[in-house]
Amino acid sequence: MKTTVVSVLGTRKDAHGGYGPARWETWRPTIGLVMQEDLPIDELHLILNREFLSLGERVKADILSVSPETEVLLDIVELENPWDFEEVYEKFYDYAKRPCFHDEQTDYYIHISTGSHVEQICLFLLAESRHLPAKLIQTSPKEGHVRHSSDPRGTYTMIDLDLSRYDKLAKRFEVERQDDLAFLKQGIDTRNDAFNRLIETIERVALRSAEPILLTGPTGAGKTQLAKQIYALKKQSGKVKGAFVAVNCATLGGDLAKSALFGHKRGAFSGAGADHDGFLKEADGGIIFLDEIGELPLEAQTLLLKAIEEKTFRPLGASEDTQSDFQLICGTNRDLVEDVEKKTFRRDLLARINLWSFQLPGLAERREDIEPNLEHELTKFARKHGKAISFNKEARERFLAFALDKRTQWSGNFRDLNAMVVRMATLSDGGRITLATVEEELERSAVSCGASRTSHMMEEDVNLEALLGADYAERFDAFDLVQLTHVIRVCRASDSMADAARQLFSVSLQAKKSTNHTDRLSKYLAKFGLKFKLLG
Repeated sequence: MKTTVVSVLGTRKDAHGGYGPARWETWRPTIGLVMQEDLPIDELHLILNREFLSLGERVKADILSVSPETEVLLDIVELENPWDFEEVYEKFYDYAKRPCFHDEQTDYYIHISTGSHVEQICLFLLAESRHLPAKLIQTSPKEGHVRHSSDPRGTYTMIDLDLSRYDKLAKRFEVERQDDLAFLKQGIDTRNDAFNRLIETIERVALRSAEPILLTGPTGAGKTQLAKQIYALKKQSGKVKGAFVAVNCATLGGDLAKSALFGHKRGAFSGAGADHDGFLKEADGGIIFLDEIGELPLEAQTLLLKAIEEKTFRPLGASEDTQSDFQLICGTNRDLVEDVEKKTFRRDLLARINLWSFQLPGLAERREDIEPNLEHELTKFARKHGKAISFNKEARERFLAFALDKRTQWSGNFRDLNAMVVRMATLSDGGRITLATVEEELERSAVSCGASRTSHMMEEDVNLEALLGADYAERFDAFDLVQLTHVIRVCRASDSMADAARQLFSVSLQAKKSTNHTDRLSKYLAKFGLKFKLLG
């Protein structure tokens, strides 16, 4: 194997001693490198500016006098400022593309004891990224930092960038990464493989990217909490310094959206009695979380796209643009692609916020995580109320049997779980949730909030509270609930939504009153926030 070394000419260190014999009594990094008996060098590339060509020729001659088998190549790389990181990295990056540095039959080394610190860092980065497939060598005088030495060879040290060989470092990095993953999951030991893989990807993106993130999934799946955890992880890692600002776009409409997001000047509209910075400005240097992004008015979507791309926007009534370097996280339970087709959401905005898109599963899709989340909810209650709460054995088994039953749909997801735990914990005596307390809660889930008026009409296999939330009887008429119960039973007994639609709309089919009964059923379920695939 051939040995090739890349080094920056040391315009001061390699020039020590001048032209006289005294130079051989002085340690010079590049000369000392080629004098190492156990490191024969076949080829040495010296990077230098043209103005130092004379010094380069002198160093080359000295190298050939002590190591005639080494071929010295003077590579001109013109740098206007060797301390300008952008310039140095760009030119060294182009330099590293030369075919002579990509021969599989050559061992490559980079000498990092000469040149400016910026040049050394850039060479290190090119080696670490494998743009220059080389190991690193560092040279030094034998007497520490004393340059005048009876032995001008000095010593050298190899720096191995393969961190996998360093067990302690590898273990430390893995521990830190696991800590980050646990942080994103709020310390919950989740068991769902798909969800854990999702969190691993989000962790990498959170620490490596400042591009927009889109979190999708059903209501109550934890989008807001995950956005907060992403922010906290980035802040503790030094990736952001500003605030976390959460905005529910469903509460914004018309000019209110533009004023709330982009701010306004006094007198911009009726009621604007003072200047208002706006949420985007509040999030300068931090993260803004726009939940229910699909509800944002179209005109505000246009302005948001400009703000994302240019980090500038103009408050209402202002004569100049203002700046805010924010990162955007969006949340939605809507199908934004469908909204684009309906022209209620801008296609270009979706393309911009969809670079990193993550679908959060509902609780019913990750039932194996119900038990650890149950413990998390108990811990949250104890921390908030200063009262430790736990289940007795029979109560725990009964609640988990209900929670894991496929007929329990958890339509409100973690919000439903939280509400049930809070109720049981509040009513428990002596810090223990008993079987009687659980049974009361399960009965309450079926008949609370006025549902007793219609509970006798409901089939046992249709738990409307699990599907619609604990307050469903306050939101829907009993007439609608009876009809919905029948529809759900038919859907569960059908192999597909088309099959269910044929049964439910058989009269219309015969009369040919509608052409798309599947869509008709889908829209009917959507009025209740339901989807066919989640009813099984």
